[in-house]
Amino acid sequence: MIRKLVFAIALLLAMPVLARAAPAPVWVVDKAASKIGFASNFGGDPFTGTFKTWDAQIAFDPKSAAGKVVARIQTGSGATGNADRDQALPTPGWFASAKYPTANFEASSFKALGGNRYQAIGVLSIKGVTKPLTLPFTLVITGDTARMTASVAVNRLAFGVGQGEWAASDVIPNPATVTIVLVAHRAK
Repeated sequence: MIRKLVFAIALLLAMPVLARAAPAPVWVVDKAASKIGFASNFGGDPFTGTFKTWDAQIAFDPKSAAGKVVARIQTGSGATGNADRDQALPTPGWFASAKYPTANFEASSFKALGGNRYQAIGVLSIKGVTKPLTLPFTLVITGDTARMTASVAVNRLAFGVGQGEWAASDVIPNPATVTIVLVAHRAK
């Protein structure tokens, strides 16, 4: 009887250890198939651009909606296809890339919204300013390949992006839209 009682107590004490969730799977981004872009307009004429240099470390389990994401974007790599605009982006009035070479997004909290829809709840840092950001995204996993798409409005002026004559939102609207398409493969 005492042995059964000791065994039962030991089993109860071990349950929290046994019930711990396994670490979230790590995903390796296929940069050739992925892109981080942005969209806005200048005087009513829409334009889009991309950041050519960036990196992301992703650990995410869609079943438990648990994980961590750290993305670093080289702000000086922004390109729109317009020479004047592209030369202006890294200047102090825009991204100040010499002083703040990266924009960073970090999230360690996620929420499942049903279906393939989720939210990453984290912080975005641009030009030394850090603000909370909830990133809604859709995730489709086929085998060991994941495809994530997201679009979020970012208040550029809250981060000091677009100063001086560009601070007025009648010429360049506030917010700007950031779009993300990521293809990633489950790490082996």
